[in-house]
Amino acid sequence: MIKSSLSASKYTFLLSVVLAASINNVMADNSTKVFSLQSNLADNSSFPPEYYWNQFGCSGENIAPRLAWQNVPAGTKSFAVTLYDKDAPTGSGFWHRVVYDIPAQVSTLAGGVNGGVLPSGAIEANTDLGKPGFFGPCPPEGREHSYVWTVHALDVAQLPIDKGSTPALVGFYLWQHRLGEASLTLLAGPR
Repeated sequence: MIKSSLSASKYTFLLSVVLAASINNVMADNSTKVFSLQSNLADNSSFPPEYYWNQFGCSGENIAPRLAWQNVPAGTKSFAVTLYDKDAPTGSGFWHRVVYDIPAQVSTLAGGVNGGVLPSGAIEANTDLGKPGFFGPCPPEGREHSYVWTVHALDVAQLPIDKGSTPALVGFYLWQHRLGEASLTLLAGPR
């Protein structure tokens, strides 16, 4: 009787250990899924020359890369995507693209000439050129610049701003409503 009771006790203990380990593995798998951004261009690689803008001495085709994101934070109701040149000689960098109110079910921007077609409902804010659109890289001669693409997961379906807003105003609301962000950096120059 003691022997069978001991066996049942060992069996129960072993079953508890296996079950606990399984739960821990499932929880670990879910917690290691990180909000991430990918592109058809590798992170920390250089923009090909054809991706460059066609102004300010550059002669590219103004092509935006394809962007895709995954493992979005729970509660995401919309996205924004920004392209920022942190090395621009302005004292405050340069915003090359600002898109917001991208619906929550969207997980890609197709890219293409002049930025490509945006998803329905998405709004393009003004850039630092004072108008909406996509403006590809065109660093000053002799200098390499880092261009940071960021996708922002937001807790609202629409930002409370008008079309034609400045990048600074969009950024203000991104900070207020951000659930998470994922970035990648692409390089341009020296040319």
